[in-house]
Amino acid sequence: MNQRLERWRARRAEHLAALPWLVTDAAGPRTVRYVGDELLAVDEHYDDARSAVSAQGKSAADLIEDEPLPGVRRIRARGLDPLRAARRVRERAGDVQVGPNHVLLGTPHWQGGPFGRPVVSAAATLAVPGAQAPVRVAVMDTGVWSDSPLPVSRYTVGASDYETNTDADGDSVIDSDVGHANFIAGVVLQGTSQARVRIVKVLDSFGVGTELDLAQKVATLDDTDILNLSLGGYTADDQPPVLLRWALNRFLLGRDRLVVAAAGNDGQAGPPFWPAAFAGAGVAWKDQVIAVAAHDGTAVCQWSNTGAWVSVAAPGADVVSTYINHPEFTTGWAAWSGTSFATPHVVAAIAEAAHTGGVVAAAKQVLSGTAVSFAGYPAIS
Repeated sequence: MNQRLERWRARRAEHLAALPWLVTDAAGPRTVRYVGDELLAVDEHYDDARSAVSAQGKSAADLIEDEPLPGVRRIRARGLDPLRAARRVRERAGDVQVGPNHVLLGTPHWQGGPFGRPVVSAAATLAVPGAQAPVRVAVMDTGVWSDSPLPVSRYTVGASDYETNTDADGDSVIDSDVGHANFIAGVVLQGTSQARVRIVKVLDSFGVGTELDLAQKVATLDDTDILNLSLGGYTADDQPPVLLRWALNRFLLGRDRLVVAAAGNDGQAGPPFWPAAFAGAGVAWKDQVIAVAAHDGTAVCQWSNTGAWVSVAAPGADVVSTYINHPEFTTGWAAWSGTSFATPHVVAAIAEAAHTGGVVAAAKQVLSGTAVSFAGYPAIS
């Protein structure tokens, strides 16, 4: 492995290690990350959460409490163990919505394997936009880099959703996830002329964000048909992350909407990677979550997560899309790999099928209409 590629792969780990609020639990087969000293609870389980915090010797004077979303409480205290508190509540009261504020990561394939960092590529072709693209797609991800071959006329973005620095840690190397949102949007716009794309920043330039960050942004969506989430993480005991469950329930239940989410790139077979794993969870809206594994045209990629909760496989190896204009990327286009980029392939296919109807019906059509399967999953090309 050349030293530059090795350095590229190590940089997100270094960034994570430098975050003073981050707790990493790598004792099991997968790594669980969450915000230290912080517990989240929906209102109806607030008393249970307070009781679990008190059981750790924390008094009211030790606590800082707020309501980051209507109906959601956050309890913070120095030395609080949110995993132990959540387990205590679950043991006493069953399936309740109390848990840590999990840390979520973007899902380009950068950890091991033959791919790693993006590499410069010749330009591909975006679909010609329709006169009125009817399907509204939100890409919640890194900020968008404005200096890019991704045409500014093909997406909308808020003033706070731009990426403004390609090298936040000042080490003269592009941060690991810069251009991630540009790349995802480009995959969507290559695959369909029927989508209007909105980019919303929830991850930093290293692809790091929190469950609360994501839930707060999901709560603002009122003009979205398909939500692309090329990010995720694991939870202790494989329990659903409580705040994402709460937020997605409000976003999806009783509406013609979809979440299309990446299955992750750890080569794990079975352990749920959230939010994609809601596709196999016991929630009323599970059929409105599409979990996407990556294939290379012949098989599911060995680094792609798999499991009974995965819905579909899509191209994820050496995908070509819009990246950033930069001296290292002279064309502005790149080839990159990961379930991050398999996910917008599925979004594009559903948008293309949905221009004459609803997105939930279109998803069923896309998943049932494939002629090829890999590892038992329907596979789109």
